[in-house]
Amino acid sequence: MQQPWFTIHNIHQLDSPALVVYPERMQQNIQQLIAMVNGSLQRLRPHVKTHKMPAVAKAMLAAGITKFKCATIAEAEMLGQCQAPDVLLAYQPAGPKLDRFVELVEKYPNTAYACLVDNMAAAGEIADAFAFTGKRFPVYIDLNVGQNRTGIAPGESALQLYRYCAEKLLPVGLHAYDGHIRHQDLQQRTAICDEAFAKVTQMKNDLVAAGYEPPVIIAGGSPSFPIHAKRPDVECSPGTFIFWDHCYMVTCPEQPFVPAAMLVTRVISLPNERYICLDLGHKSVAAENELSKRVYFPQAPELKPVSQSEEHLVMDAGAGHSYQPGDVLFGIPDHICPTVALYERAYTVENGQLSDEWKIVARDRKITV
Repeated sequence: MQQPWFTIHNIHQLDSPALVVYPERMQQNIQQLIAMVNGSLQRLRPHVKTHKMPAVAKAMLAAGITKFKCATIAEAEMLGQCQAPDVLLAYQPAGPKLDRFVELVEKYPNTAYACLVDNMAAAGEIADAFAFTGKRFPVYIDLNVGQNRTGIAPGESALQLYRYCAEKLLPVGLHAYDGHIRHQDLQQRTAICDEAFAKVTQMKNDLVAAGYEPPVIIAGGSPSFPIHAKRPDVECSPGTFIFWDHCYMVTCPEQPFVPAAMLVTRVISLPNERYICLDLGHKSVAAENELSKRVYFPQAPELKPVSQSEEHLVMDAGAGHSYQPGDVLFGIPDHICPTVALYERAYTVENGQLSDEWKIVARDRKITV
């Protein structure tokens, strides 16, 4: 019988729980990403929130990707340390975060940074913070296209904000994240995405009509990536593609990315004749979803979760199961991004053998800045 792709022959050397990455499959996902925009590398701005690792960022740089998106100062600094040419902080910095961002921009002059803004008060603070440079700092107007998390609604207020930024900052373009659009049916997802994006297109047209240069548009995440990938004038910023996860395997079956990261866990107890207990608690896999949507075991899809606590995950294996303490299971997280952030390092697996350790540098809130 052929062994599963995630087999680790020297698994006895790896303590659990552990996060493992398969670089060859990761490279496959990078090439698939590039293929989905027909090789137009300038149209890619992947989000690094999923991996948070210099080794992964450098792999994308080596593939010719030069633009990135991030959500934290630590992620932005990691990219600066990797000498990424173009980095958007997809966040509106305020208070101490703005102070840190200014320090970061000064510390890594080889990286061109920008950030988001969605109101005049914040725009004014950002302009004041960078005034000492004598240059207008580049920003993107964050548009609210339905997620109602951040952003300003496209329309007259957004146009006024753009005008204000043109006086005090350097408005580069528009940012429209539509992470709330994740319908499993691609046709339905496309229709909703197109409706939301029509407002972004109108905003772009209004800006051009007002005499501004055509704005750069950064749009979408993973679920809407194949939709925005067909728009020739849009920069796409998926993040999960690099490792993929079980949620998107189910929600986005049309996307040919492959799982490239797994969780290693072991049976540590047999509390009764049906249950097994794994060392995969809240601290080891993202637990924001309900219990049945946290981890999927491809070797054992019949396992049913019973309970989870900080260090334990109890599963119902059924009567007469053959599990024993020490048995190893491989799991695909339902949500890989926050799962990665639970680990300080990932172990790489090549040709079925543990090969290296990659520090998850940007899981920390602070690196140096």
